[in-house]
Parts: sequence; C-alpha cells; structure tokens
Amino acid sequence: MLNDSAAGASDVEATGSPYRWTLRPVEDEAAVDVLAAGLNKLPRPLARSLALRDVRSYDDAHTFFRPTLSRLHDPYRMRDMDRAVERLVAAIRQQETVLVYGDYDVDGTTSTAMMLTFLKSQGVEASFFIPNRFEHGYGLGEAGIDVAAARGATLIVALDCGITAIDAAGYAQSIGIDLVICDHHTAGDVLPAAAAVLDPKRPDCDYPFKGLSGCGVGFKLIQAVIDELGLPPEEAWPYLDLVAVSTACDIVPMVGENRVLMRAGLRQLSDAPRVGIAALADKAGVELDGCTASKMVFQIGPRINAAGRIADAGLAAELLASDDPVRARQLVDEIEGLNLRRRDLDRTTRDEAFEIAERLMEDDPMALVVYKPGWHAGVIGITASRVAEHFHRPTLLLTSNGATGTAKGSARSVKGISIYDALAQCSDLLTRFGGHAFAAGLALPIDRVDELRERMQAAVALAVTDADDLVPEIELDAALHLADVTPRFWSVLKQFGPHGPDNLRPTFWGTGLRVVGQPSCVGAQQQHLRMRVAQADGGAAFPVIGFGLADRYETALASVRRGSPLELAFQVDENTWNGRTTLQLKAQDLRLASA
Repeated sequence: MLNDSAAGASDVEATGSPYRWTLRPVEDEAAVDVLAAGLNKLPRPLARSLALRDVRSYDDAHTFFRPTLSRLHDPYRMRDMDRAVERLVAAIRQQETVLVYGDYDVDGTTSTAMMLTFLKSQGVEASFFIPNRFEHGYGLGEAGIDVAAARGATLIVALDCGITAIDAAGYAQSIGIDLVICDHHTAGDVLPAAAAVLDPKRPDCDYPFKGLSGCGVGFKLIQAVIDELGLPPEEAWPYLDLVAVSTACDIVPMVGENRVLMRAGLRQLSDAPRVGIAALADKAGVELDGCTASKMVFQIGPRINAAGRIADAGLAAELLASDDPVRARQLVDEIEGLNLRRRDLDRTTRDEAFEIAERLMEDDPMALVVYKPGWHAGVIGITASRVAEHFHRPTLLLTSNGATGTAKGSARSVKGISIYDALAQCSDLLTRFGGHAFAAGLALPIDRVDELRERMQAAVALAVTDADDLVPEIELDAALHLADVTPRFWSVLKQFGPHGPDNLRPTFWGTGLRVVGQPSCVGAQQQHLRMRVAQADGGAAFPVIGFGLADRYETALASVRRGSPLELAFQVDENTWNGRTTLQLKAQDLRLASA
C-alpha cells in the first residue's frame, strides 16, 4: 500500500531499508488525470512526474520537452547589462588590455576560458588571473588586481566572483582600473563599486531566471556584446559547451533557461567540442556523442577541479581556452596526474573522516563536527559532502596546518536544515564564515573546536522540526506498474533530461513485485546487487541493478524464500552490453512489502 510517508529507520529490520520512502505530493491528483488525457493518453506515472515539474498543460509540456535556444531571455533584462555592454564594447573598439578574473572551480575556469576566448576573437589583448586557493584564498582580491595593473590592463572582467568584494572593487577603482562583475552568488546589502554588476540575484534585478551559473551570466554578456557589435547571434553558440560544463558541475537548478543552455551545450559538445574538452573527455573515457550532465559531474568536472584543488586552476583555464591539440594533450596529462593525487588524498581523508564520524555517531548527535590536523584543504569540501550524505547529519569538516592556531573547513547540510543559520548562532566562536543553507566555509581558533561541536548540537536541534529530518529520505514521483514500462514510456521519459537539481531523474515506486530466479552480488568487490523482478500478477521480468546495494542482498533473498512481495524504489534506464541495448531498472532501494 502506498502512503505519503512510508517506513522510517525504526522499520529497518522489518523492511530491510534504512530509508523513509516519501511519495512527492502534487497539488491536485485529478489534474494529473486531465494532463495524462490531454497528452495523448500518456501513462499516468509520467503525467504525475510532469506535474511535479510544474507542467500543467499541453503548452507547458511542449516548452518542457522542447527547450530551444529561441526560449532564451533577452540579456538586456538583466540589471546593468547596458552598462556592461557599453564598457566591454569600448574595450574592444579601442583595443584595450583586459584581464579576465575567474575562480578556481569548474564554473570559474569555464567562465574564464569562455570570456578570454571571446575577447581574443575580437582582437583584444586579453589574459587571465585565477587566485590560488592556498596563496590568495577565494574571490576578487588585491593580489589579482595588482597583476592586472602590472600587465597594463584598464579593465577587469570578473566572473563567478566579485559580488561581495567591496574592498577589492574600491581598490581597483583607486588605481584607475574599471571593473565589470559577472556573478551569480547572493549579493550583500551593498554592491561593489564597478562599471557594471551583473547578477540575476541582485535584489533590484528583474531578470526572469535567477538560477544561472557564473558562466551562464558571462554568456549572457557575450550574447549582448555580439548583438551590439552587429554580429549574427550564432557567434555565441560555440561557447555553449563551456556553459554546459559549468551548468552541470556547479549544481545549479536544471530548469528554465538552464535546461535550454544545457540541451544546446550537449549538442555543441557532440557536434563540435573545443580542443581542450575533447582531450579531457578522451582521457576520461567519455564519449561526447551522447554525453550527459551526469558524466560531466562525475568524470569531467573532477578533473577540471583537480587543478585548483591540488595546484593551480590556471592549468584548467588554459586547457579549456586552448586551440592547440598538442598543448592540450600536455595539459590534460598534467591535470590527470593531479587528479590521481586528488583521488588518493580524497580516499585517505574520507576513510579517516568516516572513522572519526563513526565514533561521534555513537552519541547520536544532531550534527557532526569532524576535526583532524593535516588534512589537505583542497579535498575538505568533497569529504564533508560525503560524510553528510553517508550519516545524514549536518557536517563540519575542519583541519589545520602549521602553527597558525586556526582551524578551517567546510560545512554541508541535509534537506530541511540550514547549515548557514546554524553557524550564525555560533558566530561568536568563528573568525569568519559564509555560504548558504546547504554549504558554507568557516574558520575558528583550534581551541574552540570542541565548544563549536557542543554548540552546533543545540543550533541544529532548533532547526529539526521532526525526528524524521535526520532519517535519510527517498522521494518518489509515482507508483509504477511494470506493464507500463513500454518503448513509448521510455521514449517520453528520456526526454525529461537534461537532469540536475529541481529536475532529477524520476524515481518510481514499484509494489507487488516478485524476484525471478536468484539475486546475486556483482562487481570487483561484490558491492552491487543484480536480480530480475516481475509483477506478482504476471508480465515480463525486468533486469535490476542496484549499485552499492549489496547490503540489500538478504532482503531480496528473503523475498524469494518467504514468497513475500518486494517493494522497489527505482529509475528506468538503458543498458548496453555486447552491442545490444535493453531497458533495466536501476534500484535506489528495496524492502519487503510492509503490512
């Protein structure tokens, strides 16, 4: 039986699952039936998934399934766009020297490469500067501005940073360097002094889509400059591959304009990828023809990030801007070496952090504050995310190096709990902190770490409104009978992409299932679960793969031995083996049917 909220952690022994399963609510179930009928009798589970994505009518569906470039918003609807265009066009026409100032993550390096390439295509003498994570820290700073001055730059274009750089902007102004900011982070009460500040999240900006990446904001500026120069709009399209990489890897909402940019960017990656991305994909073993946002996030993005996490992000920016295949290959080999080192550091830090967190979890804390001196600062954020996901607790991961007496780190949270608000309640202990609800950075004296751990318990407790907030959740789009999984069903479902935040792959709830044959554990370490299931009332059997679900083997086996129905939380996917492609169910979780 399907309930709006299913078994929680207390039911693990009975059901075989540590998760609570929740059927995502729609405003009007009757409207789902109307939508299904209006879309040529679309299977109801797909109609319900569409309703959860704010698709209410045939016209909404047409917009959702056809996110074409014609649906992009006019760049001039963004506040200060006219001022930004005026200043950049003047720099192009007067052949000024320009410095492109980026950030050291994927969004920052793709933004930097994009603007650098564009300016050079217009004959501008342009170079770039990306701060070193360990030497300069984050964001627009005086060190980079001094580099601009030394190079004779009269204009800095800052991308994916700058919206809160009040002092740095004032410094640039004081030495006669103009500044155009293209950012997408939350603005403070005061904006930096600049020739133009582009940020759809500015309180006074009426741009209709707020979720662009930093590279996306820079792309809108390029679009507007191309228009002002009287060039055809198509001049902007070659940069869409970089926009796609940033949109996927910066984990921005995959809705609205981002889906338009992502769909077009994937096509650009398939048809005419730039030299650097092609070399990177080849090293990663990624086929760009048919590439997905997921492959970018897990295979392309980490390699680009490795440069900034371990050494110098300028390597990644140079690679992405390169048009020399030989130099691109050299840079890819160097970045791959850094990525292998990053993996080793990541693995070591993860194992040590998990060990400390396991001990802390013995007291069933509201939040985890995990500290160890000597961890590499470049992998702290990744590890914090993994600890938070694994233990389903807001997590602070802290380290210290040298004799500074300061612990620095990253914070990550779980659904429904703002880590930023919790840190704000402990701000008297911190020398600095900043971020948003799900992620933040912080620093504090080492001798106050234990006090912070204690204070965070109370701070998080205030945000917990239900005990289930600390139980991991699987959200399901709709109940799905396997008889509905037909070629037409798959043809429609695969058009739900590109996927990302706010448009995740639909996850379905299968009930009344029986295991056909014997389940097995597969993979190099036997960590994956493989089996076949069919509806108990008949019909074809489907292959099931549960990545990392070997611990559910006993549940699947119990279903066979007892003849008990099985419930499955799953996604529908394709599997290609020996040149043959078939549909399979990708299990997210499974459990014995509850009473």
